[in-house]
Amino acid sequence: MDQICDDLDAETAALITVVGSLTEEQWRAPTVAEGWDTHETILHLGAADWFGHLTLTDAASFVIAHGRLLNGEVSLNELVGLEVRAMSGRDLWQWFLDGRTAMNDALRQRNPKDRIAWIGPEIGARSMATGRLMETWTHSHDLADSFGVEYPRTDRLRNIAHLGVVTRDFSYVNRGLEPPSEPVRVELTSPNGDLWYWGPDDAANIVTASAYEFCKVLTRRTPLIESTIETKGTLATEWMEIAQPWIEPPRISDRA
Repeated sequence: MDQICDDLDAETAALITVVGSLTEEQWRAPTVAEGWDTHETILHLGAADWFGHLTLTDAASFVIAHGRLLNGEVSLNELVGLEVRAMSGRDLWQWFLDGRTAMNDALRQRNPKDRIAWIGPEIGARSMATGRLMETWTHSHDLADSFGVEYPRTDRLRNIAHLGVVTRDFSYVNRGLEPPSEPVRVELTSPNGDLWYWGPDDAANIVTASAYEFCKVLTRRTPLIESTIETKGTLATEWMEIAQPWIEPPRISDRA
């Protein structure tokens, strides 16, 4: 757990370089994610962290909050309360940092395979941490693109790529489709030039890309047709067109 939690801390530090010195006007300025400003983006990340800390530390309260969420009484952002949602950008940022630290500290106390109640089905503790890293990286890119900041490309991408590979079946299930039984080989070049592999080396369907491009397509930030990903085989192409490792209605390409 320490490795993935250290990576999550590092991703948080990368986000600090993007939004740590924004003016209040910039906090309320539109981002490249249609309908989102910086304030809403950080609120979204922080609300999920708050929910994560709740499930890790107060199971009874989590059950109540989860029920309200499932019943449609409130959104995840509304669960944190009006006081938080009304904060200035600077105060919201500190609230986010405090909540991120609390959640990550709680994650460090868990075994990687511990089962954790979450928004959908139970997940492993390590998978939960990886999901928080993936969402942080994704929205950090939205903000970096909005303010013209160069966002670092690091080997932390391996966490996101691995999550995408192991949730291949889910991408189909999420769309009401039957997952194929045939494997797909994934061959990625890391930011430092190492090669990362998943799947059998004799697979007929192959995805070849840089880790960065793979993660951009995986997180629905770049459509496959606009990427530099190379696919061999119908199933490889099909998967990359629908890949989505989180529980939400499927979309063609979005920034949610």
